[in-house]
Amino acid sequence: MNTLKNNSMIAGFAFVLPALLIYLFYFLLPIPLSGVYSLFKWDGISPMTDFRGLGNYIKLFHDSVFWTSFINNIKLVVLSLIIQLPIGLLLGLLVSSKLKGLMVYKLFYFIPMTISAVAIGITWKFIYDPNFGLLNTFLSSIGLENLALGWLGEPELAIGAVIATISWQYAPFYMVLFSAGLSGVPQELIEAAYIDGASKFQSFLHITLPLLRGTIRTASILSITGSLKYFALIFVMTEGGPNHASELMATYMYKQAFTSFKMGYGSAIAVVMFIISFAVTIIALKLGKQSEGLNEA
Repeated sequence: MNTLKNNSMIAGFAFVLPALLIYLFYFLLPIPLSGVYSLFKWDGISPMTDFRGLGNYIKLFHDSVFWTSFINNIKLVVLSLIIQLPIGLLLGLLVSSKLKGLMVYKLFYFIPMTISAVAIGITWKFIYDPNFGLLNTFLSSIGLENLALGWLGEPELAIGAVIATISWQYAPFYMVLFSAGLSGVPQELIEAAYIDGASKFQSFLHITLPLLRGTIRTASILSITGSLKYFALIFVMTEGGPNHASELMATYMYKQAFTSFKMGYGSAIAVVMFIISFAVTIIALKLGKQSEGLNEA
């Protein structure tokens, strides 16, 4: 019996081992390695011999482009929370309602999540094109020529235009998240509230929303951490331009490490990104637990 149990454990471990190795080498190991690389002035090719200690970090905190990218990441975090989560909640309420053709609605709203970031970025670059883009053409056709602008070419507009595209892509993800959360809300409580004379808005505000607190916390953490390390779509659409107006920490890290071949400096940016994301996640989890404790009290 023990031999059979041991064989089952070995077989189970053998099945898990490939995924474990991939996770180790591609997700866990790069974190300490980035910390080591950040202590050197290294081009990524030649041997690491020029030890700089904290020199890359000192340079980083005096780098105006890095601070611009950090501020843009904060804008992305705030606007993602303000835009994506409420839209995701509204869509979740819509697809959770008893409407005809519900599966069609779910499929329609989830389409942006099934498209690659590169394809979305290229598509929206054409939409934002100042000369023949769909957005400016539409504005001109309804007599709003003054609002037809160079959305990705003007520093004041580029980051906002890209954030709008990111929100369009990721709102369906939060729709699914909130839809799952809404499925766990007891309908008996809602019906009891209606019997007591509560309106739909009052029942949502005082019953549904408090019961979604855990889902909202999870969605907020995912939105914050995802926004702090976001890269793909913004690099395709603007590459951080014009003049670093839409630069994010991840795009700046990529340029320093793989375009300018400053692997040590790029690794320092990566380490700072990791520390910020980790700290924000821990703080959000602690705040969530404290709020749960206050509600229980």
